[in-house]
Amino acid sequence: MPIILPPITRRQFVKGTLAPGGAAMLMPRALAAADSERAGLDPNRVALLADTHISADPDLVYPGTKWPGSPVKESEHEGVNMADCLAQTAKSVIALNPRPAHLIVNGDCALSNGREAEYKEFLRLVEPIRAAGITVHVTIGNHDNRKNMWKLLPFLKKEQMGVQAGVIELPHANLVLLDSGKKGILGDQQLDWLARQLDEQTDKPALIFGHFNPYPNRGVRPIKGMRDGKSLLNLLAGRKHARAYFYGHTHEWQHDRRDHLHLINQPAVSYYFGKGHAHGWVDMKLTETSADLELNCINRKHTQQGDRRQVSLKD
Repeated sequence: MPIILPPITRRQFVKGTLAPGGAAMLMPRALAAADSERAGLDPNRVALLADTHISADPDLVYPGTKWPGSPVKESEHEGVNMADCLAQTAKSVIALNPRPAHLIVNGDCALSNGREAEYKEFLRLVEPIRAAGITVHVTIGNHDNRKNMWKLLPFLKKEQMGVQAGVIELPHANLVLLDSGKKGILGDQQLDWLARQLDEQTDKPALIFGHFNPYPNRGVRPIKGMRDGKSLLNLLAGRKHARAYFYGHTHEWQHDRRDHLHLINQPAVSYYFGKGHAHGWVDMKLTETSADLELNCINRKHTQQGDRRQVSLKD
């Protein structure tokens, strides 16, 4: 099953924020939001995040525009404070009414290689979300380390460790979360599992989530597709109720379509690769006929703020 961070109580949240090295900078507003009269939780609303890239240092600023071959001039790179971006996202999600019952972080929670200190900071930053009653689900990305995250989740049972894949059953759709690991490989065993899950649950449309892009990125930064991306796409193409594949990794907001299958490239919550590009999260509302997506930019004045896409759930 995927890594699941269940909601926590106000008492647990206060205890964590008051502990040494706790979330002092988050306490006033986040605690007030989580402790106020709770907004209702909507099982048909899901907050979609990807690539939070949290560092152990909450003050670290990283220039995502600085990569080999980047067209951005050396003096014009744009840095981003990752912890601040996730804190702003948490506040925006908590402020929704009704709130989403679920939130998915689609890979790369950590900045480097999934150090324990990075996950401690990540878990601290998502505590207000959990205190607001929202269940957080995490997929594995190439910057993540399963074992280091498991060490910090004492409620995780041993039988839940291993490949982090599973299904979230919602009223209008099933959300299938995959584990593409550190090298962008699903593997035959997981692909077979995915095929079985889809074939056994045809009563509702399926939305599939995995960290890696299934084919080479057409955006600003050239990034190869996952090694077995073609096998994944062929599997989904043969099942009409598989309506979309959501992925991160490329840090860019894009939308493609191949027949019935929508391919949604989620933006990074953290840094972006192209100068002035949007970064943020996606508000997904599910109905019987569609998944309605709305981009929420960290910079609320960005030209793409509020950009909408729609995934049809029925032909």
